[in-house]
Amino acid sequence: MGIQLRHFTLIAIGFTVGLGLSIGHSVLADKESSVNPHPLPLEELRAFSEIFDKIKKDYVEEVDDRTMLENAIRGMLTGLDPHSAYLNVDEFKDLKVGTTGEFGGLGIEVTMEDGFVKVVSPIDDTPAQRAGLIAGDLIIRLDDTPVKGMTLNAAVKIMRGKVGTPILLTVVRKGKSAPLTVKVVRDIIKTKSVRSKTLEKGFGYLRITNFQTRTKEQVYTEIDKLKKENEGKALKGLVLDLRNNPGGVLGAAVGVSDAFINKGLIVYTKGRAEDSELKFNAKPDDILDGSPLVVLINGGSASASEIVAGALQDQKRALIMGSKSFGKGSVQTIFPMNSETAVKITTARYYTPSGRSIQAEGIVPDIELEPLQLQQREKSSFRRLTEASLTGHLENGSDPEEESSEDEPQKEESKGDDESPTIDGGDEGENGDDATEKEQTLAEKDYVLNEALTLLKGLDILSNRQIY
Repeated sequence: MGIQLRHFTLIAIGFTVGLGLSIGHSVLADKESSVNPHPLPLEELRAFSEIFDKIKKDYVEEVDDRTMLENAIRGMLTGLDPHSAYLNVDEFKDLKVGTTGEFGGLGIEVTMEDGFVKVVSPIDDTPAQRAGLIAGDLIIRLDDTPVKGMTLNAAVKIMRGKVGTPILLTVVRKGKSAPLTVKVVRDIIKTKSVRSKTLEKGFGYLRITNFQTRTKEQVYTEIDKLKKENEGKALKGLVLDLRNNPGGVLGAAVGVSDAFINKGLIVYTKGRAEDSELKFNAKPDDILDGSPLVVLINGGSASASEIVAGALQDQKRALIMGSKSFGKGSVQTIFPMNSETAVKITTARYYTPSGRSIQAEGIVPDIELEPLQLQQREKSSFRRLTEASLTGHLENGSDPEEESSEDEPQKEESKGDDESPTIDGGDEGENGDDATEKEQTLAEKDYVLNEALTLLKGLDILSNRQIY
């Protein structure tokens, strides 16, 4: 999970878990560059210069200096571990969008269909909805550029842009004999990382898809919503679903953990640099007032997700159910190189309240349970990707001091979102999302969630039973 920033904290989105971007399984931080006190290795730099010159003169095609130097930087960082990386202009922008959950855009969820961009749904109170776009619209032209032949990512990149700038969409709509031209003015779009629903009267479900700067705020909003659905009464129990949550902002993970814990250590980090050592402690008040809590994790739960699960498990606040998590227990710091690019470097490991390092180990659930579809697969033909399976991963680095919340000395917490590290990680698998087939039972739609609800009911019965 972790990265620590001087000026702002970011989260990586893509990483290498079945994916492409190296931006998602890390905790990130931002730091100013400092003067390098270490002497330069002159012989090695001389060799680098000779190789650079040889490529310039003898490579089969001409390569510009900028490309060669960027490739050299990428190689230098990727050779360290799977999460250190160079972020070019687009990657750095994507990183910031993933962390804040805000971008300049239209406010539509889209997919590709027959080579065109299809509107899945306009988001409420966004430019797209106000302009009249509806679910099912096919976008065939963006300004003067035909969509046919574009990738979805390329189309999305065009639709996003500077707030206040317009774009003309040519739309084919069912029931209309001719294409429509719709003008949409880009605005700030805020994405939600939290959603909730009532499973049964008194029992709530909270799903966090990733950890953004506003995730803690959204958690409180959704819990209030669940309480209102329960006629204003306290919840009897809650399922917190972190399956396939790749991580995000460290401050958000700390905030979410703090929402359910009254006191004690949440997480701490250790690295070579003095400012890489951070400690986060819970403040009074439990948003559930002590009601039972079950946390769902799987192999796609990484970094920030593992911080939350580890804190709630070590503090004996929740039962963890599901399958072993990804095992991303390192902190990445973002060092901006200029206003547009940055480097992401692993600077620390993070530890749970009991002193456990999750790096390449993961969180082991209190109750291990796989979805039915995974149980039915041949074990010999299915192996989930984990941090430990990544080439060049950091070793576990267990803390020999085995600090706990009782004997760990207090350190000043980092304050404000600008200094919050970010986290990321995880591989693909079952997602725990709502099924659409209403005729199915909960057990058929999501076996693990159904088992969590059953467990909550049992805990509620036990908590109300008096034994003489």
